[in-house]
Amino acid sequence: MVENNYFSENQDLLEQFDHLVDWAEVVEAYENGFSDHKKYQETGDDRFAFAPATVDDAVQYYRTILDSVGDLTGHQVAPVAADMEAIGLKYDNGKVTFPQPMIEAYNKVREAGVQPYAISRKFGGLGLPSTVQCIEMELLGRADGAFGIAIGCVNLAETIERFADEDMVQTWVPQMAEGNVCGAMALTEPNYGSDLPNIRTRAEKDENGVWRINGTKRFITHGCGFAETPSVILTLARTGSPTSGAKGLSFFLVRGEDVYIAGIEKKLGLHCSPTCEVVYENAPAQLIGKEGFGLVKYAMGMMNAARLSIAAQSMGIATAAYYEARKYASEREQFGKLIQDIPGVRKMLDRMEREIAAMRCLMMEAARTIDLYHWKQHRLEHEGVPDREIRKDEQIRFWNKMADYFTPLAKYYISELCNSIAYDALQIHGGAGYTEEYDVARIYRDARITNIYEGTTQMQMHAAIGGINAGMSQSGHLREYLDKEFGRFTPSAELKEIRELFETITERYREIKNSEMREIRAFEAVESSARLVNGMLMERGAAKLSGAARENRLRLAMDYHLDSLAIMKGNLIRIEAALKDRQPAAV
Repeated sequence: MVENNYFSENQDLLEQFDHLVDWAEVVEAYENGFSDHKKYQETGDDRFAFAPATVDDAVQYYRTILDSVGDLTGHQVAPVAADMEAIGLKYDNGKVTFPQPMIEAYNKVREAGVQPYAISRKFGGLGLPSTVQCIEMELLGRADGAFGIAIGCVNLAETIERFADEDMVQTWVPQMAEGNVCGAMALTEPNYGSDLPNIRTRAEKDENGVWRINGTKRFITHGCGFAETPSVILTLARTGSPTSGAKGLSFFLVRGEDVYIAGIEKKLGLHCSPTCEVVYENAPAQLIGKEGFGLVKYAMGMMNAARLSIAAQSMGIATAAYYEARKYASEREQFGKLIQDIPGVRKMLDRMEREIAAMRCLMMEAARTIDLYHWKQHRLEHEGVPDREIRKDEQIRFWNKMADYFTPLAKYYISELCNSIAYDALQIHGGAGYTEEYDVARIYRDARITNIYEGTTQMQMHAAIGGINAGMSQSGHLREYLDKEFGRFTPSAELKEIRELFETITERYREIKNSEMREIRAFEAVESSARLVNGMLMERGAAKLSGAARENRLRLAMDYHLDSLAIMKGNLIRIEAALKDRQPAAV
C-alpha cells in the first residue's frame, strides 16, 4: 500500500477541504451558535474543552482531527492491512477471534481519540458534522475497508442518542464513546434482506413486563463485538401482528452477551469484518423510542447517514485502487518505457483521476445536504417539538428532500465507480494484480460489496428516481437546487448542453406509460442526473480556485463533460425507444 498521510498528501481532498466546502454554512448548521463552547465557558466541563468558538476555530479543529486520522491510516493501518487479511477471522463455538495486527491498529486509533466521530461532545464524542465524518470514513476505508467498519461501529451510538430515552442514552452512549462497547445493526433476516416490512423476528413482553426477542438475524456486521469489546445490537423486531407490515415493527437494544453467534459468513472480500448470524432465544431487550416506529421512523431516519457511510467507504477503496495503480504504472517498464506512458494505460489513469474528483464532489455535496437539515431537526426533536411542526420548517423540508435524492445518488454512483476503478487498477497491474503479491487484489475483492450492502444499486435507483420525477417539476426541489447552484458561477457551453439534455431526458422519461418499462429505464434517468450534478459540482468548484488548481479542475470537468454527453445521448435513445414500447435486446 502507498504509505503517506492520507489526508494532507491527497491534493484533491485538500482542495475540497481548503477551498470547496462552504465552512461558514456547515459550521452554522452544526455548531448551533457555538453552544458547546459557551457550555465550556460556563461550566469548565472538559468534554467541551475543544469546542470551537468561531468558524475558523471549527475548521482548525476539524483539520487537526483529519490530519491525525490521515497519519494513522496511512502510516499505521495501511501497512498491516495485508497481514490482517492473511490471518483473517476465526470462529469457534460462538466466539470470533480477530487478527492481532488488527487489534493493535484498532487500539492505536482508539487511543488517539479519533474513533467516536459521530457522537456528541456531551457524551464524550468528537462532535463532527457529516461533512467531516465522511472524510474520516473515506480515510479509514482507504487504509482497509474492514478496519474502517470496525472503527465506525461505536458510532451507532448516534442512533441511541437520537431515538432512545434519557436513561438508555446515559447508560450506553458514553460507554460507546469511550470504546468500551461497540454497536451492531440487526435488520435483515435469512429470508428478508431489503424486504424489511416482512421480517419475522418477534418481540413480546414476558410476565414481568420485560421484552423478549426470538428469531434469527443474518448479515449482522460485528454482532459478535470486536475482540474483547462487547456489542449492543440495535434490533428490528415485530411487535404487531404477523400481517401488520412496516407499522408492526419496533426497535430494540439487545446486549451481545444475550444472543448466540451461530456463525460468520465466508466472504469474497472484507475478510476481517465479521458478518454474523445472530440467534435470539428469549433475549431480553429494551425498547428504543415508541412501539411501532422501528422501521417507519427510526430505521428510515438513519437511511441517509447509512447511504453516506457506504459512499464514503467506497470513496476510500476507490482512492486506494487509484493510487496503487498510479504507483505501479510509474514504476513498471514494458517495451522500453514506463507503462504510464503507454496511451491505453494513460487513458485509464486519466479516467480514474476525473472520476475520483467527481465522486468526491458528489460525496461532499451529499454530506452537505444532511448537515443542512439533520442537526436542526435533531435539536428540535430533543426540545420536544412535534414532528408535524418540524416538517413545516422550510429549511428542514428542502434539505431533507435534497438528502433523500443525493444520498441514494451518491451511494449508487460512488459504489459503482469504486468497482469500475478497482477493476481498472487490477488491469493496470496485469498478471501481477491477479496474485496476492500486490494489495490491489484485496482492494478489488473489497470493492465488490459496496454496491450491494446498505441497499443495492437497484434499490438506490428506486429511491433516487422519485427525487427526479417530483424534483424536476416546475416548482420541484431539484429544479430549485439546480437553478440556485448554476447561479453561483458561469457555466460552460458544454455544461449548459448537458443540462438541456437532462431536461429532455426527464421529460421523455415521464412520458413512459408502461410501469415496468419505467422501472427498467429508471437507471438511465438517474445516471443522467448524476452526470449533470457531478459536472456542475466540478465547475462550481473550479470557480472557487485560482491558478494551476483552477485550470486542472476545469480540465477534468471538460473531459468529464465529454463522457457525460456520450452517456446521456445513449440514455436518451434508450428512453425514447421505451416510449415506442420497444425494448432493446439488451436492457
